[in-house]
Amino acid sequence: RQSDGWMRYLLAIGIPLLLAVLWATFAVPNDPSRSGEAPVVTPGVIRLLLEWAFFGFGTWAMYDMGFKNASLIIASIVLIHYAFSYDRISWLLSQ
Repeated sequence: RQSDGWMRYLLAIGIPLLLAVLWATFAVPNDPSRSGEAPVVTPGVIRLLLEWAFFGFGTWAMYDMGFKNASLIIASIVLIHYAFSYDRISWLLSQ
């Protein structure tokens, strides 16, 4: 919905692909929620900020496209997830 023509396909495929590559590339070594491998070693605080930026971008994009209720539901689920994942957040902040 952000563009017409060929650019809409580039955005629809390119943005998720770019975000998937970034998600897989920047990792904290020995992260128990992942494989433990880190192609690009990243401090825990940076990884946490990266995750929040991704979920925040997704929530904003849904809201901007007019899916206001869905974006609020996704934001709520993400907040609940991080509230119950306090042990992982503590671990990331200590790295």
